[in-house]
Formats: sequence, structure tokens, C-alpha cells
Amino acid sequence: MNQKTMPVVELTAKDLPAYCPNPAMPLWSSHPRVFLDFDHHGEAKCPYCGTQYRLAPGTVLKHH
Repeated sequence: MNQKTMPVVELTAKDLPAYCPNPAMPLWSSHPRVFLDFDHHGEAKCPYCGTQYRLAPGTVLKHH
């Protein structure tokens, strides 16, 4: 798969804190769990597998 065919996983507030591999991924494709850091556009990319994540429109990140 290249970047154009890689699916984007859309997340909502109930999915936060977000991590990869996500619960929908098959066990055989597992890698160490990493928590995702979203940029100011609401997007993140897993450093292991390259899965793209995006916050659904209207999702608000709560900061500590």
C-alpha cells in the first residue's frame, strides 16, 4: 500500500486517548502500542505501521 491507498481511521472523543494498533486491527499485524500525538490539523500517523488517524469534525482535544 502506498500513502494514497492507506485508509484513514477517523476517531471521536470517545476514542481518546488514541493509540495504535487500534482495537479493530487484526492480532497478526500487531506492533508495540504507541499513543498518538495529533497535530493542529487533528491528524496523526503511526510511526510503526503508517496508519493515518484523523479526528472527526467537531472533536475537541482536552489538554491537561
